[in-house]
Amino acid sequence: MWSLESLGRERLSAHFWMREFLYSEIGNFHAVPNIPDDPDLALERGRAFATALLDPLEETFGRVFVRSGFRSAELNGFGNANRLNCARNDNPLECHIWDQPDVAVAGASVVIPWFARRYGAGRDWRDLAWWMHDHLPYSEIWFFPKLCAFNLVWRPEPIRRIDSYIAPKGSLLKAGAEPEEDATARAARYADFPPFRGITLPE
Repeated sequence: MWSLESLGRERLSAHFWMREFLYSEIGNFHAVPNIPDDPDLALERGRAFATALLDPLEETFGRVFVRSGFRSAELNGFGNANRLNCARNDNPLECHIWDQPDVAVAGASVVIPWFARRYGAGRDWRDLAWWMHDHLPYSEIWFFPKLCAFNLVWRPEPIRRIDSYIAPKGSLLKAGAEPEEDATARAARYADFPPFRGITLPE
């Protein structure tokens, strides 16, 4: 039997613990619990997500701020029903519910302060998008205007899709498509980024 305190102390990766993914403004304000129905499954997928995607970001750019992490099915359903920026629980792109038995997914909305400062000064969000495409085994990425926050998603079989609510809005990369910019043009966008630290994608 997991206690909430014990669950929060579970380490997901070199840099992340479960506790920071359990915090929810919606849950706190509306008194809706944010506790996994299946803690072991949530931890398993959370560890895959944090190790593959979040650790390389933190090791490369420094601090990664988790804006919205895990959501229980109850909390996410409440947020959707009350129009609190939560997708339907059965939405194929819903990534915050890590413990649905038949949907292997984990994701979070995050901000990279290193890039947020540059974005605030006019940097193109696509520079970061293409860096992640070329360095991380992501499944989906969705960008948002405030602080250049983005939903970052892990799946065992990645979709490789990038979308944005920042101009130019819409789909930057459709699932299964090749980037419109070639590797040289993409690399030129992020030539001043810190050296990559973390996993290396296969050729």
